[in-house]
Amino acid sequence: MKKIAVFAGSFDPITLGHVNVMERAAPLFDEIILAIGTNTTKQYMFSLEDRMHWAQQALVHISNAQVQSFDGLTIDFCRNMGAQYLLRGIRNGGDFEYERSIAHMNKSLYQEIETILMFTDPQFAFIHSTIVREIIRNKGDVSSFLPKGLDVYSLGA
Repeated sequence: MKKIAVFAGSFDPITLGHVNVMERAAPLFDEIILAIGTNTTKQYMFSLEDRMHWAQQALVHISNAQVQSFDGLTIDFCRNMGAQYLLRGIRNGGDFEYERSIAHMNKSLYQEIETILMFTDPQFAFIHSTIVREIIRNKGDVSSFLPKGLDVYSLGA
């Protein structure tokens, strides 16, 4: 059986921390899907199409990675994709507590799923998409937080 993992999030935008988790997790799985979820209650800065395009660009060097989008529960997407693993990136203790609660909830909804928590490398631990978006809104330099070639300013953000 193929080992399939899903790394789900909004990736608004994808950061070097996200890429770091994907690069380090890729050797552990046969397939790894970066899944961009749509949350109807969330206001996104960037369109789904832009987020998918950027993620594909950022992950092109990872041969077993793919980018997909989904609606609904992450756990339902995992089930539909035949994924046995849900990958989650952790930056700090606060992330850990939140992700532990979500992992328990997901396990109760889908017994076959195992949540894999992966800490980002220390140099990426402070990068947070929410803060990056605020820097973008104020026309600051985010180049050291985002993958090379990701030009968020060309969209007039």
